[in-house]
Amino acid sequence: MRPEPFKPALLVVDVQEDFCPPNGSLAVPGGREILPVINELLQLPFALKIATKDHHPRDHVSFASNHPGAAPFVSSCTIVNPANPAETYETRLWPEHCVVGTPGNELVPELDAARIDAVVHKGTDPRVEMYSAFRSPLHDPPLATAVSDLEVRLRAAGITDVFIVGLAGDYCVKNSALDSADLGWRTYIVEEAVRSVGVAEAWAQTVAELEPFGVRIVKAGGEEVGWVRELKA
Repeated sequence: MRPEPFKPALLVVDVQEDFCPPNGSLAVPGGREILPVINELLQLPFALKIATKDHHPRDHVSFASNHPGAAPFVSSCTIVNPANPAETYETRLWPEHCVVGTPGNELVPELDAARIDAVVHKGTDPRVEMYSAFRSPLHDPPLATAVSDLEVRLRAAGITDVFIVGLAGDYCVKNSALDSADLGWRTYIVEEAVRSVGVAEAWAQTVAELEPFGVRIVKAGGEEVGWVRELKA
């Protein structure tokens, strides 16, 4: 049964050239395959449709090239909260990707971007990784330059439910969903519209990690998306 009130948003995470084959520097296997499902969802009467973009400066901390001797995918680094040296976390290092002003930063042309209401940038602070579309993992205190305006946009629109699609399922989709649920929204991931860096094995592990936090994994043809279809445009 559809919850009430029900005012859903669609969050399209990081469907950018650098995350998609054949030429993306950090291409997620099958990344372009999800575009037909995403575009179908964009035609539904979601109250708000937001796309996110990794929007990195060239000196971003997540790039292996900025760490002498490091290798993408295998090396990691420790990130320190600039306002609290006691708060740290480990992050994997990647190839350069989604650098501001480069073709890899762009949303893929297959995306029906005309139906997107707003684009939210993340990962703009060179000092911290930001997988979530909402905020970095630094909470003590939060780093103002690593908090997007996504929460503000959703609350201003009176959103009750957040449906998430995009790339990559085991990183930015997962962390965005966890924050969405933590911030109080009923949160769903549309499974056919997600691909993962670690492919099927990583996605299965991600699903297991998400479910205890109340994030629901749903189908494009399932009941939950059906609630959106029932709404009047």
